Amino acid sequence: MAQYLLSVHGVDGAEPPPAEVMEKMYASVNAFNAEVQAAGAWVFAGGLEPPSAAAVVTAGASSVLTTDGPFVESKEHIGGFWVIEVADRDVALDWAARASAACMGPVEVRPFQPNS
Repeated sequence: MAQYLLSVHGVDGAEPPPAEVMEKMYASVNAFNAEVQAAGAWVFAGGLEPPSAAAVVTAGASSVLTTDGPFVESKEHIGGFWVIEVADRDVALDWAARASAACMGPVEVRPFQPNS
């Protein structure tokens, strides 16, 4: 079994969908979450606050620098994610297709490095 990150991307400044579309999306994501859990593939998932809520911490030899805002200045950002554990990449891609349909947007699939 391998773990995969399924990440949902958003665009800063994009017009949010109407309330009825958001309600449908939330219901679809909740149903998807229940399906992943029932299949035993669920490890962890969560939605993220906007990049403006981020902080970057950089430890130096004698000090720590903390700055507000995201590490990368970009219009695109990760809005949420799932970590799943499945047999292989093909299964992860299948879950990602369902996740994309549920959240009505693209989902990136990345494997975790194996533990040594």
